[in-house]
Amino acid sequence: MLVKKAKVIPIEFIVRGHLTGPAWVEYKKTGTMHGMPLPEGMVESQRLHQPLVTLSMKVEQGAHDENVFPDRAGQLIGSKLYTHVTDIALKLYSTAAEYAYSHGLILADTSEDEVILVDEALTLDSSPSTSFDNQYVRDWLVSVGYHKHLESGPGGNSEGWGVDEAIIQGTQGRYSEAEEMLKNESPKA
Repeated sequence: MLVKKAKVIPIEFIVRGHLTGPAWVEYKKTGTMHGMPLPEGMVESQRLHQPLVTLSMKVEQGAHDENVFPDRAGQLIGSKLYTHVTDIALKLYSTAAEYAYSHGLILADTSEDEVILVDEALTLDSSPSTSFDNQYVRDWLVSVGYHKHLESGPGGNSEGWGVDEAIIQGTQGRYSEAEEMLKNESPKA
């Protein structure tokens, strides 16, 4: 195992190729994605004309990430580094998305946190594919009453949230199916 000390860039670079997850929720409310206007009449999971980079920063533990815009990112890490990481993130997404498409999967988006990878990249969690992303679990959580400030369990007690076995099995099945599709030696035409 190789261990290396790294200076972490405090910004998460998220490349979005499809209108899914939180981007879809924002679009339905405002017609924008990360504050950027999108064409009217788009539908959930629709492919964007070109991949777009959105940025966020971790705030306090347990809080939602904070959106960051390019001018602020340039101030935080310098415009040269911002441009460099943006280019890397777009190239990584484009290469992985092309491979996924050739195997019958849609790579909806991906997040790249660093130039030196110190976190995950191109997993089904960090790079959801429509039908295989963690939105399945999020939707179930909402259906059973989960919302912000109820992390400790229903009614605010400290017992936590139990996950139905069907949801666990469904999640495992989705990941197994995606793995098999990506390992298939014969790309889809």
